[in-house]
Amino acid sequence: MQGNQKDENALRINHEITAPEVRLVGENIPEQGIYPFAKALAMAEEQELDLVEISAKAEPPVCKILDYQKYLYQQRKRAKEMKANAAKIVIKEIRFGPNTDEHDFQFKLKHAEEFLKEGSKVKASIFFRGRSIQFAQQGEKNLLRFAVELEEFGRPENMPVLEGKRMSMMIAPIKKK
Repeated sequence: MQGNQKDENALRINHEITAPEVRLVGENIPEQGIYPFAKALAMAEEQELDLVEISAKAEPPVCKILDYQKYLYQQRKRAKEMKANAAKIVIKEIRFGPNTDEHDFQFKLKHAEEFLKEGSKVKASIFFRGRSIQFAQQGEKNLLRFAVELEEFGRPENMPVLEGKRMSMMIAPIKKK
């Protein structure tokens, strides 16, 4: 951003406000209502605070008297907290071959179950090496069986997809209430 250009979401303060009248709201005023711009600005300067335009689209614009730098700080702090509380999606991958025997299948199933319980997504992949691509149907059956076995912990986001020599399927955890 260049020096004179303002962010379109930025609020106008003090002399940047162009309206002849403003509606004052908030705690720092004796009585809420419509005031001439000059009087509203004088009230703000008297308290050594800023006149901040909160809603420019209203008629007349809505303004508050507050410490603008403190307001910006609180906005940034709130945004940072929201970002920290946002869900972080972790994807765990489980790989096996088209001819994986029953014990290995159950072992991998148990791991996938644990991953789904902790809230991670599971990407189940079957790798076809050499001529094993001939067993693509067997691989698809294994992935579908894998999804059915994990039904109470997660639900598949898509059907098995063959990408080159890899067939994969994504399983998302079921949200517990």
